[in-house]
Amino acid sequence: MDIMKPIVIIPAYNPDDKLIGLVENLYKMGLRVVVVNDGSGQEYSNVFKSLKSRYICEIYSHVKNKGKGAALKTGIQYAAANYPECSGFVTADADGQHTPEDILKVVNALEGNPDSLVLGTRNFRERGIPYKSLYGNRITSFIYLLSTGKHCADTQTGLRGIPKKYKALSLSVPGEKYEYEMNLLLEMGRKGIPFVSVSIKTIYLENNASSHFNPVKDSAIIYFNILKYSLSSLLSAMADLSLFTVFVNLLFGSGSSGIFASTVIARVISGCFNFTINKLWVFESRKRSVCEGLGYLMLFCFQMMTSWFLVSSLSGLPFNLTLIKILVDTGLFLISYEIQKNFIFTDKEERKAISE
Repeated sequence: MDIMKPIVIIPAYNPDDKLIGLVENLYKMGLRVVVVNDGSGQEYSNVFKSLKSRYICEIYSHVKNKGKGAALKTGIQYAAANYPECSGFVTADADGQHTPEDILKVVNALEGNPDSLVLGTRNFRERGIPYKSLYGNRITSFIYLLSTGKHCADTQTGLRGIPKKYKALSLSVPGEKYEYEMNLLLEMGRKGIPFVSVSIKTIYLENNASSHFNPVKDSAIIYFNILKYSLSSLLSAMADLSLFTVFVNLLFGSGSSGIFASTVIARVISGCFNFTINKLWVFESRKRSVCEGLGYLMLFCFQMMTSWFLVSSLSGLPFNLTLIKILVDTGLFLISYEIQKNFIFTDKEERKAISE
């Protein structure tokens, strides 16, 4: 079976003639396009009819508007089912922000990098960048750096190339609206999937007036999802650290046995709190608590003993004992997140889908 070029997927909600012009040019370039009509009004039906009849464009329609994330998942699933020989998927926006030439650049880059996520990256140093786009990207880039340890110059780009091997992962990532794109980028970054940046034009027509992105509502969803785990861990760490400090100074002392007792008791209390919050709120897991509880207990014991061992070993240094514990537990926090997300609060079917 010959490998086919990546399929271009365009989610569209109440599109104008810019979408017709884009698909026309992509058609002339020999690219296959799947447009997902995300519940557009009846008055926009002629746009989709024109695309299908004139440019052999595949149209899949949602009965009602579900959101950009849902439309992208639909497009990926549809393209994979109808073009099993394709090498991947290139997602693009319908509002004129992505030129046909830039889309073709991402297609070519994806073909040359079949194991990497390809990002069409804009230059935010140019003049005329809308304020909400400039600072929105800076904030999400900073959060991405904190979450993955990697720098990404354009976390909000909608022009992306996704290798076919990551289809199952792309469909398993949560999010139905604009937060999906950030969730997918974070998930791939945390799993060590490399990305390739391709320079594209920075286009904001009429100050990005055609975008359906709500800067307040949709940004709140994006940032809230990203920060839930951090907030849960911060509250648990504050409880753990406060209890540890009280126990060391008032009850058990700062010797090795005192540090051990303080670590165990503080961690048991904060651990119960952290498990409950992570299960019900952060990871929204529906698995039986017994299975997750056993996994969390094993991680809990490992993390507690490691914390005690490292803090005790470093207690001879000329630093405040609480400061040493903060540094040790920060490192353990990052390791714990990955284990919880990928093994404890993820069932077998989800892990299988992610690895496919």
